[in-house]
Amino acid sequence: MREYSSPAKVEISADARLTDTLAARATSEPHAVAARRQESGQWRDVTVAELHGDITAYAKALLDAGIEHGDRVALMSRTRYEWTVVDYALWSIGAVTVPIYETSSAEQIEWILSDSGAKAAFVETQAHAERLESVRDKTPQLTTVWRFDGPEFSELRSAGGDIGDETLEKRRTAVKVDDLATLIYTSGTTGRPKGCELTHRNFLFIARGAIEGPAQQVMQGKENPSTLLFLPLAHVFARFVQVMVIEAKAILGHYPSTGPDLMEQFSVFRPTFLLAVPRVFEKVYTKAEQKASAEGKGKIFNAAAETAIAYSKALDSGRIPFGLKLRHALFSKLVYSKLLAALGGNAEYAVSGGSALGSRLGHFFRGIGFTIIEGYGLTESTAPTTVNSADFNKIGSVGRPLPGTTVRIDDDGEILLKGDHIMVGYWKNEKATKEAFTEDGFYRTGDLGSLDEDGFLSVTGRKKEIIVTAGGKNVAPAVLEDRIRAHPLVSQCMVVGDNRKFIAALVTIDPESFVQWKEANNKTGEIADLTEDPDLNAAVQEAVDNANNAVSKAEGIKKFKILPSDFTEENGQMTASLKVKRHVVSKQWSQEIDSIYAG
Repeated sequence: MREYSSPAKVEISADARLTDTLAARATSEPHAVAARRQESGQWRDVTVAELHGDITAYAKALLDAGIEHGDRVALMSRTRYEWTVVDYALWSIGAVTVPIYETSSAEQIEWILSDSGAKAAFVETQAHAERLESVRDKTPQLTTVWRFDGPEFSELRSAGGDIGDETLEKRRTAVKVDDLATLIYTSGTTGRPKGCELTHRNFLFIARGAIEGPAQQVMQGKENPSTLLFLPLAHVFARFVQVMVIEAKAILGHYPSTGPDLMEQFSVFRPTFLLAVPRVFEKVYTKAEQKASAEGKGKIFNAAAETAIAYSKALDSGRIPFGLKLRHALFSKLVYSKLLAALGGNAEYAVSGGSALGSRLGHFFRGIGFTIIEGYGLTESTAPTTVNSADFNKIGSVGRPLPGTTVRIDDDGEILLKGDHIMVGYWKNEKATKEAFTEDGFYRTGDLGSLDEDGFLSVTGRKKEIIVTAGGKNVAPAVLEDRIRAHPLVSQCMVVGDNRKFIAALVTIDPESFVQWKEANNKTGEIADLTEDPDLNAAVQEAVDNANNAVSKAEGIKKFKILPSDFTEENGQMTASLKVKRHVVSKQWSQEIDSIYAG
């Protein structure tokens, strides 16, 4: 058993609440820029006074609508300015936000609404409203639905006009630090999602701890630090980002998509730091590589990439050979400067969470002058518990515990967490809550990992996802899967082999990368037509060979099969937070798995 703690740098007072910082700034610096929002395709500054005024107006309207302290209110929308306004408006009156992914099915919506007992809901579009309406007969406690894109939202704002500032302030200050702020339902890779009870203290503790710790380095040195938030605010990581940016008095922008047009927004918004999931950085790399290949500069890009990786590794060793310095300087002008410009040209750091980035991408981006700092956390820990820092960035690890948190590795390798950021428990589920904690109060993550002598955590897999082959070999699939997914052609990968003779894998192809690959290799047809194509399989084999380098021969992938379609949330094979539902994939592609082992 190994344990590592970081001393606390902040103390959360008993009368603290999430709305305090904005309320104080509305008096002390009302004209400072708090956010930017898109209007008619242009970014417009939003002052502290304007943001606070919007929050106050809707908080009064919610009081007028009968929302009481502790009432749950659902919120189903893409990431947008109104999401933050309503979130803070609900917190201003002691209500509890219940996020729902805008991609959720009717069955998922019904469960979250009924389990949480949501009294009202906000949605973004008419389509969202119709999905809620389809389950209204099974959620009788849901009395009101307001739509951001409908007239009822603007009408709601004016509804609280008769409620005075003193009345609202009395209600706001009645909120206690340990009151619930939100119920975030876990992604549910197995079974029904459970509602994680997160309090004002949970968010304030981890956000302010991050600001006094690693985030300070990420944001310092830039005038008017800003970030563009494009992750779904239904996800705990995005909610943490929202709170941290507001607590840090930085500028928050909202964008509703991680699609191809996101890159264009970087160059317009020009954030000073980014917070994202690995898939975003994989797309940045892949798009740059494809563009270079299409222009006949593929060899130059590949040489530049290898130089960046070598340069980053040399930084760790403390010695950079002269020849490497020259090559790096050359590619900085030819390649790296263009990549940095595509990211807005104003950011040097990004924080990545949600899943493993992979050391190759980590070294590549640091080598071009854009350091990606990996962290680790869960919904139950209000997002991050560990994170690397600009000064102490051990690529391949997920960093050291944030101030005031403790990480322990149990005897069986499970990662255990402790700190004031850990959830109160699971909503209306005492049995699950009790099972989730050790007797001395550590949260059982279900993840496997290790701590080195300096306190850096490495995550090696999921406790419940360990594969045991017919020969009795225990294999953690995450190590292999992360490496294979790093290949530009690969979208998703799932390692199989439980009770089988050897380890194998199901691989899906990235549609965007496939188009470029098809043109470069003079192929015709769709992915489904080329799953047995020797050249496509050879390209995937490269990714598999690279992954096998990280494990012993007995743990390596012996065979793989390219699937004709990707894992998606729509087909039930991915959660809303983009985690593979292993049991669903295994069932839906059982024939393909059996064919790997046939004969």
